[in-house]
Formats: sequence, C-alpha cells, structure tokens
Amino acid sequence: MQIGYKLASEGFGPQEIIRQAVLAEQAGFDFVEMSDHFHPWLDAQGHSSFTWSVLGAIAARTSNLRLATGVTCPTVRYHPAIIAQAAATMALISDGRFTLGVGAGERLNEHVVGQGFPSVRGRHERLREALEIIRLLWQGGYQSYQGRHLHLEDARVFDLPDTPPVIAVAASGEESARLAAQLGDGIFATEPESSIVEHYHRAGGSGPRYAEVPLAWATDERQAVQAVLGTSRWMVTGWKVMSELPNPVNFEAASAHVEETHIRELFAVGPDPQAHLAKVRSYVEAGFDHIVLQNAGPDPDGFLDFFANDLSGRLRPTG
Repeated sequence: MQIGYKLASEGFGPQEIIRQAVLAEQAGFDFVEMSDHFHPWLDAQGHSSFTWSVLGAIAARTSNLRLATGVTCPTVRYHPAIIAQAAATMALISDGRFTLGVGAGERLNEHVVGQGFPSVRGRHERLREALEIIRLLWQGGYQSYQGRHLHLEDARVFDLPDTPPVIAVAASGEESARLAAQLGDGIFATEPESSIVEHYHRAGGSGPRYAEVPLAWATDERQAVQAVLGTSRWMVTGWKVMSELPNPVNFEAASAHVEETHIRELFAVGPDPQAHLAKVRSYVEAGFDHIVLQNAGPDPDGFLDFFANDLSGRLRPTG
C-alpha cells in the first residue's frame, strides 16, 4: 500500500504548498496529490494557484516523493494536447515520479473559459476522446484526431519520457470504472465503495487504485470540526452538487446548513489515532491501495507530525 498526502491548492498559496510537499516527503509519505482548480470551493479558502507550475517546483525540491494531479479535467479549460505535453514534461523533470489523475471536471473550474459545461453524458464522451488523444500523442510523431467533441491537427509532443506517465481515471460507477480500465492505468475515487473497484476489475483493470480519505486532525475534536466547517464543509454536499455549481458563492449557499453532525459522519476528527486509522481502514477494505490522506484540520504541520509519529507505522501493515 502507498500512502499519499493531499495538497489543497484551494486552501494554501503556492509557496506554502511547496513547503508542505517537502515536509510530506520528510514525514514518510510515498506521494502527494494536488488538486487542479481555477477557483476555490469557498471564498474562505482564498487560493487557487496553477497546479502544473507548483508541481514542477515540488519535483525540483524533492527526491523520492511521487506526484499526482487529483484530478485534472483535460476537456474544457485545458485541451488534451496541452495536458499530454504537460504530463510528459512532468514525467521527465520528476524522473518518472508523476501520475496523471484525470476526471470529467466541475463547472466551478471549467465554465471560466466561456464554453459552457457539458451534460454528464457529454462530459464522459469528452473524457474518452481526451484520453484517446493523450495516448495518441504519447506514441510520438505527428498526430491528428477527429472526434465528436474534440479535435487534433498535426500535433506532436517532442519531449516524451521512455515510459509514459500512469493515468488514473476518476471513477464513481460502472461506466467510469470501465473507461479507467480501457484507457487508463488505474482508478481514482473519493468514496470507500468496493463496487467501484469491482467494476474496474471486471472491466479488465489491474492498476493502482487511488482514494482520498477525509480527515481533520487537531488537538481536540471541537477544533477539528470547526476547521472543517470553516473551509471544507462543501465536501458534505456530494458529487451531484459539487460538479454543477459555478462559483464559490454558490457553494457558500449550498453548504450553509451543514452542521457538526454532518462533519463527524464524513470525517475522522480530532487527535485520536484510532479514529483516523478506522477511516483509512474502510477504504483499504474496499480495495484501494493508494490512500490519500486529505487533512482539513487547522494545522498542517501538526498533522504531518501526527502522521509520522502516530499513523505511518500503524498504517503500513494494513496493506
């Protein structure tokens, strides 16, 4: 089992993200995963730097730490040709430590380029075409592609690694798990649902299985819960809401009635290692083997120390 640390680009500025990544390597994490947003979820978070620049700086400041996007939408705000080029470059400058996590995206980030945001079906169709384009470009040479939604004309990525980056596809059900098996190398999920892994395996998938685990560490439970309510209560709204709202102000309204009980149902909170271990265990038992610890607590340095001293040694045997 591999254990990762979530870098919240919406919650911290780029210099702080880089600092946390360096500390994460020192604390013993195997990899970091960074969100790829244009907007934060809530104005209270206050940040949203360009993920690819920050990942490049992290690659230069670390030695063994693996890097991943969690996740990039390669269909609206970015054309897949740009992501094919960016991921190939990241693989080179990180000496093969990069994983490209991709998904169908959220209106929050994709509407900004003025092309609207597709229906669920349209998103999945575009994601399939995007993956086909990325794979095509990674073959080398000049390539063209004519899809229903996306096109490519005489394009070539000149700097390619000997081994292409791993692609982990965000999956929440049978259709997306099948896409991950067909055109990806792994899956990426946010819920401890064994059915996602089962769908992936039935479709022929055999690669890494990433999952984000919601935690909130603080020296007392109340402090942890209040931190989540302040910056991360949007997570309680669920994917059907998270994928559709256009701006932070809309997430403010949608999450206005989130209460402490809702936070405690979703997050492991407070200083007790057993609570955090139990939350992680639910994802491991569901079949995930690349576990991303997503700390929404108020003290990232304290959480990294907590991981190194109280979680790391107890988590490793569970794999």
